[in-house]
Amino acid sequence: MSYGIPAAEPSAQIPVCPRHPDRPSYVRCQRCGRPACPECQRAAAVGFQCIDCVNETKRTTPTARTVYGGTAVAGRPLVTFGIIAACALLYVLQWLIPGRAVEENLAFASVYATPEFGYFEPWRMLTSAFLHSQGFILHIALNMYMLWMFGQALEPLLGRLRFLALYLISAIGGSVGFLFLTPVLPPSGVVGASGAIFGLFGAMLVVQRHRGGDTKQLWVLIAINGAIGFIVPQIAWQAHLGGLVTGAACAAVIAYAPRGPRQWLWQSAGLLLVLGLLIGATWLRMAGV
Repeated sequence: MSYGIPAAEPSAQIPVCPRHPDRPSYVRCQRCGRPACPECQRAAAVGFQCIDCVNETKRTTPTARTVYGGTAVAGRPLVTFGIIAACALLYVLQWLIPGRAVEENLAFASVYATPEFGYFEPWRMLTSAFLHSQGFILHIALNMYMLWMFGQALEPLLGRLRFLALYLISAIGGSVGFLFLTPVLPPSGVVGASGAIFGLFGAMLVVQRHRGGDTKQLWVLIAINGAIGFIVPQIAWQAHLGGLVTGAACAAVIAYAPRGPRQWLWQSAGLLLVLGLLIGATWLRMAGV
């Protein structure tokens, strides 16, 4: 009687990661059940999910929106931080670069300015809002403080892109207001973010009215800061007024645009209309109308 040698039992197949077949993976995705190596694992509420399931969830989950159509983003107001950082950087460069070269190239007016320079160098209408007076440090300090206060309130409400558009168009509106309401441009450079800051004042006023909030304190703040422009010399009240009106117009476009899938389209068209009106006002001023 002979006895045969028993055949070896087949070993269980070792699970491997679908994305990396050369890596054994004993942890399985809680959603699809496929193995996932450490590189492809993403922490979930319970256990782990594979990267494919996480990406699929992102694609199928609707993006959270603010009441004004912007993407709802938690955390710090990055656009506000970015604008403050840009102003601070240029302020340092104003001190480091000799010969006032920064002001001569970026200020709204310069020693070489003629009434027509804004037509040939239109970027000055925006870049001047990122410069500040070197002889008065409170100029940049107060503007950046106001930007921080209103930016952290408006940016989460409007969304980052809408807030950035509001600020930049308001800055241009401040320059247009100064250009349109000043008979003769001064020979020295005109700098400061005050026009854009007043744009935030006007925007907050419109947003508060739209949300049914109290606006008395805002009116007092606007009145005090507006009066300073008439009392203190070398402060351009014209830029304050231009920025205030422009910011209010931009906020009205954003706040009162029809809701729905095309809300962003109506808002974009409205903001472009405001910008077009500013360009038209500049052209009229340059044409001497």
